[in-house]
Amino acid sequence: MDFNFARRYRLTKTDEFSSVFGFRKAIRGTWLMLHYQPRPEVSTHARLGLVIGKKLLKRAVDRNRVKRIVREQFRIRRGTLPVCDLIVRLVVKPGPIDGLGIAADINGLLDRLSRPRPKRDAK
Repeated sequence: MDFNFARRYRLTKTDEFSSVFGFRKAIRGTWLMLHYQPRPEVSTHARLGLVIGKKLLKRAVDRNRVKRIVREQFRIRRGTLPVCDLIVRLVVKPGPIDGLGIAADINGLLDRLSRPRPKRDAK
């Protein structure tokens, strides 16, 4: 399997981010929120975008560390993910950056995304 993080696996344009945020589906974790939107049937892979604001993490080194951890977990699990556009957003200031905690948080979100949801019965 190819484990790189090539451009085809990234959300790069403002319109792509806007469409995922506009779809309004999200899963909340301890520190992160995962916004997602299914991709068309012709697509074959998931794509990732990151929003790590300066408001929550003032130092660039901390923001870059969080991004590096999230990208690495996405890169490792990309083959098992559904074909979706994903945006990971930091929603709570994590205090001292705990790499294992953030990795566990993103893995939990990706697990919940991959898990099939039960269908609701129409009454």
